[in-house]
Amino acid sequence: MKICMIGAGYVGLVSAACFTEFGWNVTCVDNDPKRLDELNAGRSPIYEPGLDDLIQRNMKAGRLIFTSDLGPAVKSADVVFLAVGTPMRRGDGYADLSYVFAAVDELAPHIDGFTVITTKSTVPVGTSRQIEDRLKQLRPDLETAVCSNPEFLREGSAIQDFTHPDRVLVGTDSEKARAVMEALYRPLALRGSPVMFVSRESAELAKYAANAFLALKISFINEISDLCEQVGADVQEVASAIGKDRRIGDKFLHPGPGYGGSCFPKDVSALVRTAREYKAPLSIIEQVDRVNHERKIAMAKRVEEAATGGLRGKTIAVLGVTFKPNTDDMRDAPSLVILPLLQERGATIRVFDPQGRKQAEPLLPGVVWCESSLETVKDADILVVITEWNEFRALDLNLVRAQMRGDALVDLRNVFQPATAREAGFRYASIGRA
Repeated sequence: MKICMIGAGYVGLVSAACFTEFGWNVTCVDNDPKRLDELNAGRSPIYEPGLDDLIQRNMKAGRLIFTSDLGPAVKSADVVFLAVGTPMRRGDGYADLSYVFAAVDELAPHIDGFTVITTKSTVPVGTSRQIEDRLKQLRPDLETAVCSNPEFLREGSAIQDFTHPDRVLVGTDSEKARAVMEALYRPLALRGSPVMFVSRESAELAKYAANAFLALKISFINEISDLCEQVGADVQEVASAIGKDRRIGDKFLHPGPGYGGSCFPKDVSALVRTAREYKAPLSIIEQVDRVNHERKIAMAKRVEEAATGGLRGKTIAVLGVTFKPNTDDMRDAPSLVILPLLQERGATIRVFDPQGRKQAEPLLPGVVWCESSLETVKDADILVVITEWNEFRALDLNLVRAQMRGDALVDLRNVFQPATAREAGFRYASIGRA
C-alpha cells in the first residue's frame, strides 16, 4: 500500500509515521522548507512523546519519505490523505477550507488511475462532496473516490491513540473505496480495533460532535467545581462519583482553567456555525463556547484575589503554559488569556514550561522565561500552576516556599493536596475544593 500524506503538521505527521509502522510506504508532502529540513534530519518539529523515534526508525527502513514534490507522491499513491490546516476563519468562526481546496487543485493534475482521496483534516459536513465536485470539474476523466476519515488523536498520547484506537471511522459511498480503506486499516482490525464504515456526512459530523461533547464535559465539571466551592463539596470526589456511572464515564471530568488546543475551540465554533446555517441551532454547544471563554477570565481574577493589596508590583511565578501537558501546543491555551490580564494589572510574570517556550515566547511578550521550577519561584509573591506537567507533582513544596517571598499558591489544576500545601506554609487556593 502506497500513501501520500499532504501536510506534515500534527495530524499528518503522526498519521504518516504510524502508517509506516503497519508496513505501508508513506510519502509526506509539505511546502515548509524549514519543517522539511528538520524532518529529513530525523527530528520532529512538534513535541509528541515517541514521535522522533518513530520517524527515525521508519526513515531508516525506507518506508517514510518527506518531500515538497507533490506530483510523484500523488501519482504512485493508492490513497491520498488531506491533512492540511482548517483553522477558524476570521470574522465568522467557520472552518477555513482554503488550504483543503488548494491542495485538491494542486494534486488533481497528478492523479493516475483509481485513487482514494481522503480527508484527515477536520472538515464541515458536505466537504467531501465539495471535493468530489471540484475534482470532476478539474479532471472529468478521473476515477476517484472521496472519503472522510477523521482522526481522534489526543495530543501527548497520539501514537497510542492511532495504534490502539477506540474506533476507526471511515465515511464513504463507494464499495471500491471501502475495499481500499479496509486493506489500509487491516493491521488494526486484526488486533480487534473496530473499523466503522458510515456515510460521508455521518463521519464528518461525528468528528465535530465528539469534540463538542468532550468540550461540554469540561465546561460542565468546571461549573460544578464553582458550586462545590460554595457548598463545601470536593469536586474531585463528585467527579469520581459520577464518573463511575458507565453512562457518564470518568474522562474529561477534571476541573481547570478551561479547554484549549488545536481542536476544541475551533471545532465547537465551526459546529455552531454549521448548525445555524442549516437552521438547527445547538443552544447547549453555544453556551459551552461562552462558558469556556468566561472561565479563563475568571481564573485571572482568582489569582488577583490571592494577592494581598493587589497585583501591581507583584511577581507571579507560573508553572506550565501549554494547553495541556506532554505537548508544546499553545493554540488557544488558557495561559494566553490569563497571563496578559495579570500583566495588565501590573504584575511581573516569570514562567517555566518543560516544552512550551519555543512556541509560547512570541505569544507572551513581556514575560520572563526561566529554566527550572525553582528558578521561576525565586522571590515570587504568588505561584500559579496552569498546566499539570508530571514533574510539577514531585516538587518539594517546603523548598518552593523557602525560595519565595510571598506565600500564595493558586493551583488551577489541583496538582497538590491542600493539607500538604498548607503544611508547607502556603495560603492555598485550588479548583472546586472548599
